[in-house]
Amino acid sequence: MRQHTWMLHLMALPAVVFTFIFAYLPMSGILMAFQHFKPKRGLFGSEWVGLEHFRYLVQNEYFIRILGNTLFFACIKIALNLAVPFIFALLLNEVRKSLIKRSVQTLVYLPHFLSWVVLAGILLDMLSQTGIVNQFLGWLLGIKPIFFLGEGGWFRVVVIVSDVWKEFGFSTIVFLAALAGVNPSLYEAAEVDGASRWQQTIHVTIPALMPILIVVGTLALGGVLNANFDQIFNLYNSLVYDKGDIIDTFVYREGLLSGQYSFATAVGLMKSVVSLLLIVVSYALAYRFANYRIF
Repeated sequence: MRQHTWMLHLMALPAVVFTFIFAYLPMSGILMAFQHFKPKRGLFGSEWVGLEHFRYLVQNEYFIRILGNTLFFACIKIALNLAVPFIFALLLNEVRKSLIKRSVQTLVYLPHFLSWVVLAGILLDMLSQTGIVNQFLGWLLGIKPIFFLGEGGWFRVVVIVSDVWKEFGFSTIVFLAALAGVNPSLYEAAEVDGASRWQQTIHVTIPALMPILIVVGTLALGGVLNANFDQIFNLYNSLVYDKGDIIDTFVYREGLLSGQYSFATAVGLMKSVVSLLLIVVSYALAYRFANYRIF
């Protein structure tokens, strides 16, 4: 059997080479976080400043603010992107007509495959002060136009709601797959005992979904510092920096627009290290509470 495994390794070789070239070789750039990097001097000719950028980072009040924004967006998105698909899967599981069930599944899956560039353009038109949403609110409730994407509080609501709307259908697949593996005899036994559909859901369906819910929830902890750069970048503007700016957009502006390469690298390195630690912790929690392991 082992004589043939070389073919499997050969098949994996292009992916390994690709990953090494585009993921590991560029990691030498983290040296910039400890330098006062100047492009004309290069990576090894720039002045070394040690932990200066990290000290400035910790003392920077604005960074503390964007760290709070990042945690706010990420934590709420993680919570809602667990709760909404979980509840939706329970509801969809009760639909008995397969045609309706498949149609609903298709409709809620579709937004996941649209890029945030496209969706952001749609949202900008719909939520503008003369957009269809404000026109409808004015006609229905008689209220003045709301500056959805120009006021920090409303911007946060738009970001969270649009992210959940885009992703909950696709995330439902995991829970529907778990439901497909539930032993039908459990429902039959519960029905014989006189359990109603609601009681079957409480005592059979939900306990069957809890392990996968724990796994998905713990693994999501690794992305707690990722608040979805694509979404924020395509929706935000200077009016909502106070409430909408996150670590990734801050790194983009500081590094690429302002030319503060070393400081932006320090921010990115800090985020990567923390994310790595969170991933390790999340896998440990998934193994402890749901007996889930990769290796």
